[in-house]
Amino acid sequence: MASTTGGKRPLSPHLTIYRPQITSILSIFHRAAGCFMALSMALVVWWFLAAASGPDYFAFIDGLLTSWIGALIMLGSAAAFFYHLCNGIRHMWWDIGNGFELNQATRSGIAVLIGAGALTLIILFVAL
Repeated sequence: MASTTGGKRPLSPHLTIYRPQITSILSIFHRAAGCFMALSMALVVWWFLAAASGPDYFAFIDGLLTSWIGALIMLGSAAAFFYHLCNGIRHMWWDIGNGFELNQATRSGIAVLIGAGALTLIILFVAL
């Protein structure tokens, strides 16, 4: 099909034009946290499948997930979960029409980071 604009369409500003703002950075982290949680859930499913497969395979997978690297992955999963939860609450607040002023969006973004960090630290101290 032939172009009706003659190839002279305006380009939208992209990442090279805008400087990062807290809302855009937190949006990217929200998506990354969702992906990380999906990957960590695959590890939990792997653990359940190993439990159903037999004691030898379960001991191997359980040893992997309870090692320091497994504990670090699970702590990262908890951090991703709490960040995703806090940011989801922020988005629900936005869905009802609140918090769109620039200073309110910045403060709620900082509150999300503080809340997710505090909840992660609570889980870390409870787990120890």
